[in-house]
Amino acid sequence: MEHAIKEGVMKLLEEGVPLAELSIERVARTAGVGKATIYRRWSGKEELFVDVVRAAEPPDPQLPGTGMRDDLVALLEAMRRRGLASRSSAILHNVYAQMKSSPRIWSAYHASVIAPRRDLTMKVLRRARENGELPSDVDLELVFDLFTGPMLVRAVMRPDADLPEDLAERIVDTVLAGLRPVSPPAAQR
Repeated sequence: MEHAIKEGVMKLLEEGVPLAELSIERVARTAGVGKATIYRRWSGKEELFVDVVRAAEPPDPQLPGTGMRDDLVALLEAMRRRGLASRSSAILHNVYAQMKSSPRIWSAYHASVIAPRRDLTMKVLRRARENGELPSDVDLELVFDLFTGPMLVRAVMRPDADLPEDLAERIVDTVLAGLRPVSPPAAQR
């Protein structure tokens, strides 16, 4: 039943129905279910819509857990894949644009999709700082931005930019090179 409802939403989106016109009643009709069936699973169209978008995106990565570098590469690779998916899917591209114009839906998407991914990355960075992979006094919020910013710029803000397979590794390695603890020059020791 849940699958049929999500498929109904995707069908409507594929037909070009704008998000603002996507009502629970219309989804129920398209999916061949009653409105009560939808409301038993989702509190409203915002929650349903976010679930549909999340299902259309590539899955969240499984972190290798072997160290900060490998975990960050996995996280950035997932961002790269989401960028490729939204570029190759006119529906996803259109959906993201519509979500941003709807504060309630964007807020729901942010809370249930973006924030957990951000929290996972921050957990990786905190662990790295605690075990000495990052300097103890480093600003983790800034480090987060340094890692994710280049991928977001390439994947979202520059849709014509290349997203090569090794981009996640190149970003992580470049940022890590700049974050390495610096030992004082020999004359100052």
